[in-house]
Amino acid sequence: MLRRTLLKGLAASAVLPACPWLDLAARAATLPSLRRVRPGDPAWPNAASWQSLKDSVGGNLLPVQAPFAICAADMEAAACQDAVGNIKNPFYLGDQAGGTQVSGWLDAWMPQPSVYAVRARHAADMAAAITFARRNNLRLVVKGTGHSYLGTSNAPDSLLLWTRGMNDVTLHDAFVPAGSKLAPVPAVTAGAGCVWIDLYHAVTTVAGRYVQGGGCTDVGVAGLVQGGGFGSLSKGFGTAAASLLEAEVVTADGAIRTVNHAQEPDLFWALKGGGGGTFAAVTKLTLRTHDLPRWFGFVSGTIKAANDDAFRRLLARFVAFYARDLFNPHWGEQAKIGADNTLALSMLCQGLEQDAPQKIWQPFFDWVRGSSDYTIAEPLRARGFEARHMWNIAGNPAMIPDKRPGAPGWHGWWEGDQGQVGAFLHGYDSLWLSQSLLRAAAQPKLVEALFAASRFKEVQLHFNKGIAGASADAMSTTRDTATNPQVCEAFVLVIIADGEGPVYPGLGRTFDQAAAHKDADAIAHASAALRKIAPDAGSYVAESNYFIANWKDAYWGDNYARLRAIKDRYDPDGLFFAHHGVGSEDWSADGFVRMVGGKG
Repeated sequence: MLRRTLLKGLAASAVLPACPWLDLAARAATLPSLRRVRPGDPAWPNAASWQSLKDSVGGNLLPVQAPFAICAADMEAAACQDAVGNIKNPFYLGDQAGGTQVSGWLDAWMPQPSVYAVRARHAADMAAAITFARRNNLRLVVKGTGHSYLGTSNAPDSLLLWTRGMNDVTLHDAFVPAGSKLAPVPAVTAGAGCVWIDLYHAVTTVAGRYVQGGGCTDVGVAGLVQGGGFGSLSKGFGTAAASLLEAEVVTADGAIRTVNHAQEPDLFWALKGGGGGTFAAVTKLTLRTHDLPRWFGFVSGTIKAANDDAFRRLLARFVAFYARDLFNPHWGEQAKIGADNTLALSMLCQGLEQDAPQKIWQPFFDWVRGSSDYTIAEPLRARGFEARHMWNIAGNPAMIPDKRPGAPGWHGWWEGDQGQVGAFLHGYDSLWLSQSLLRAAAQPKLVEALFAASRFKEVQLHFNKGIAGASADAMSTTRDTATNPQVCEAFVLVIIADGEGPVYPGLGRTFDQAAAHKDADAIAHASAALRKIAPDAGSYVAESNYFIANWKDAYWGDNYARLRAIKDRYDPDGLFFAHHGVGSEDWSADGFVRMVGGKG
């Protein structure tokens, strides 16, 4: 498999010298099965070695404890009470070395802390940690905020490279990538530990510009960019990865590199959607910023149909309305199709006049109100607002502030995201749907599939996570990323997921296994109903099924061969490992045992 993959990579990109597979294939044939060391193994570093690493990183080597481990010993302890009191605060979870945004996934993973963490302050600390892990054959985990549904930012018996403290933000009026002849553009540089509210505050609230980032304010900037990255307004500005101008990284050899379109462009391209923690450890990124529209707008409300036939008519009306009036660069965010025959709206727009949302949606609202088959379960609203206030916590009642002493005054999260903080996932799936399904002749097939899927589970339509219908600039820059090219033909990413509240180890909380598996089965049936009209649909790597079998094709499509060749060039020994990351097919599921020749 390794040789076949490399040959495909050569056909896709000239990133390797002539016939490099000869050397790599020969090496693979003689390489013994590599087993990373664990505590208790004879080769595990001794105390003096760990002390040497600690000295080299300015004392910033610390043992890692699970955030709620203290509760297992004493639920009444002050430290336990403080932790439990912050269990629904995503910034608190991200501020713990062993913290994870979600508390696990049924039959997939549970939070398990590393043995030690290097709390990196700069690139030199990261290089020291990477070099130590390579020389001592350790399992390395790279983490900024821990906002990974797939659990890629934690692993037992590992060394954690933790970048949370690297959170400087710098604005540029005229940025030119190193070695480049491009015209200067406005930009922002973010440390690897920054979360998106840090950038929204600096770029939009303070400076009055826009940067394309994630919807969840506590998501890490570096992780989102490397995963591709969608925000509410991706159809207007492209993906987060598409905005990347330059990155500073540390590769597996411990070298600190500045990469962009002019310097090591292959690695630069891989960082734009090729998957986090896979090719290198990012120390900082520089992203293009955009002119901020004066107005954003929102639409909200929930409509309930009296019966199944009425619900089908509602879905048909909505799909036709979307195709005619909303399938353009202005609109993003989502609609939810419920098993209880409800359509919940939570849409956002940019670049329109203040009164445009009401004017555009009024005919649809009038149609709903004009029929006795529909009840307005939550008020239907549409209005514009000053874009600069979008992430201003002081003036936005939809945001929850982080009230911990010492927390940055601009840190807060959306009230609508509260349910996913600490969640234990029963199941999760996503798939892109082609814009061809919006054609008039195909709409009945789309409507019937959405209805059928919703009989099993709520179906979420994330319109901003498909780039079809986007602006020309957003389309062209997104095409120049490593994300599955399907994203540019898809008008929506469908997400079907569910779970329950926090079950972190140490809390003593259990869950109903049978009920959780029944829920997971319902998610699988809903997904299957939609795959009948999209059998070859790809999936978004950051929001996808942990158990997906065809992950290479689903996440990256034809880009995988090129990504694999880049991985083999910059990380031939597989130091950087992530579940279903590029090159992970060569390793056991936990990343500790190398399977010579690959598993797939």
